[in-house]
Amino acid sequence: MTSHARPDGDGIGSALACGQILRVMGKDAQVVMHDGVPRIYQNLPFADGVVQADAVPSNDAVVLLECDSTRRTLLEGLEECFLINIDHHASGRNFANVNWIDSSVMATAELVYRMARRACVPIDRDIATCLYTALMTDTGSFMFEGTNEHTFTVARELVLAGADPAQCARPIYFGHSAAKMRLLGAALSNLHREGALAWIWVTQDQMQSFGAREEDCEGLVNYALSIADVQVAIFFRELAEGRFRVSLRSKGEVNVSTVAEYFGGGGHRCASGFSIEGPLSTAVSRVVDRLRAQSIL
Repeated sequence: MTSHARPDGDGIGSALACGQILRVMGKDAQVVMHDGVPRIYQNLPFADGVVQADAVPSNDAVVLLECDSTRRTLLEGLEECFLINIDHHASGRNFANVNWIDSSVMATAELVYRMARRACVPIDRDIATCLYTALMTDTGSFMFEGTNEHTFTVARELVLAGADPAQCARPIYFGHSAAKMRLLGAALSNLHREGALAWIWVTQDQMQSFGAREEDCEGLVNYALSIADVQVAIFFRELAEGRFRVSLRSKGEVNVSTVAEYFGGGGHRCASGFSIEGPLSTAVSRVVDRLRAQSIL
């Protein structure tokens, strides 16, 4: 099992749950991630068994969860494996030997849960905790557009199976590092707004100065989105090679996945991302111009 590089809650939670479901079925299953498990997810069941690596063994079967290509994993050796692709993004691609893409659900975790039910695998407290965490994070704590009664039905069933909502939420929303808080202050000091659009950024110098990790950037874009009357927020993170990682968030009126796809990325209607060449002024100009073309400003 694996997911995309810089894994989020759905990628981690779905992979951990899927691995354990297969073990219960008598399979030899291992979760391998290029970037390992981010700090806020390290308390999840089975997280201590994740292997951080640059490649996978050849001739294995690999389940890729919430991943639109083998390239996104940053793992080598996948071309020699039997690939199973499970994804819920509208931008998902049929790149594997077996492809299961269902954009009607809010998280890949819902598909893993459905798979377990079809296979008659009992959902215990640990599997439920992984899946609930994945569902909670990928819906923005059940705030993103598309969240519906089915989403809450799955959440309810996972809670009945043993997932504790408070314990799942605590490390995600109250487990930040001091470095992340300093980084947030720097990002908000760069806040720009134009009509219904707001954007912030952080530089490599700021990351190094605060001793921040990549994972400390997760969620910073939401602070810009929280401004009243802002419909779309952008977060630019400078990478070591001078490129920028761009995170887009929407309150629902604007489909930011189309903008991400234009720049070679992808994601959800309300949460998407991609990488773009710098310098910062050029990156900002290109992305803002593309959003202007969608007539949100």
